[in-house]
Amino acid sequence: MALSENSGSIITEEKARILINAFDRKYPGEVVSSFIGTENVNHILNQENCIGLRIYNGYDDENSKMSLVLVGVDTDEKDMLEQGIIYDEMITCPPTCPLEGSLSEN
Repeated sequence: MALSENSGSIITEEKARILINAFDRKYPGEVVSSFIGTENVNHILNQENCIGLRIYNGYDDENSKMSLVLVGVDTDEKDMLEQGIIYDEMITCPPTCPLEGSLSEN
């Protein structure tokens, strides 16, 4: 399947909850969610020839927790590595979790 600006699918809140709760059962105590601000997402998306984001699962050995890595993807479907903008160190839940209106039951 080719990558494009329209890759990805909208899902229901119910499906989102099923996926999130299954993850929590399989990986109890792990990071539930990560937050990155719009300015930082836009830094990636506004790069020339960027068609979207690739999100890698990483692991922060120093803090013993999962850590997402975001990188732009170009029109050739390649990670934008040379001179590209890559983000990590997002705000994670736990410890900074939504007070209400969350998809997670945590």
